[in-house]
Amino acid sequence: MNQKAKRVVLSALTTLMAAASLTVVTATQASAINGVGCDRSDFLHVGGHSDETVGNWEVCYANAGEANVNPKAGTDWVDWISTGNNRVQWHGDGKWQPSTPINKWTYFVWPNHPGGVRIDKIRIL
Repeated sequence: MNQKAKRVVLSALTTLMAAASLTVVTATQASAINGVGCDRSDFLHVGGHSDETVGNWEVCYANAGEANVNPKAGTDWVDWISTGNNRVQWHGDGKWQPSTPINKWTYFVWPNHPGGVRIDKIRIL
């Protein structure tokens, strides 16, 4: 190979490596929701009840992502959500609700459903 061809190849490889390194550096990290203790107000708190034999429950989450809500392995109903520093949706009746997520620092209850609302997943956006 002549000197000019070597420089072109080297330049192309340098450009390719620079582009690849930028892609790796700027890639977003995967989100992973975590179950956490309910000791901080900035966490998502979800309270509800299960079938008659299980009773009331409260679970808490941090970080963006989705999680199944099945704290006592019964039929789960959500009674309230305290969003903390999170935007939140719940999954029940086959869809994510509400269509516009619940804002940060909101205590959300269902006054028209005193028995609770069906829930099987929760999502922090």
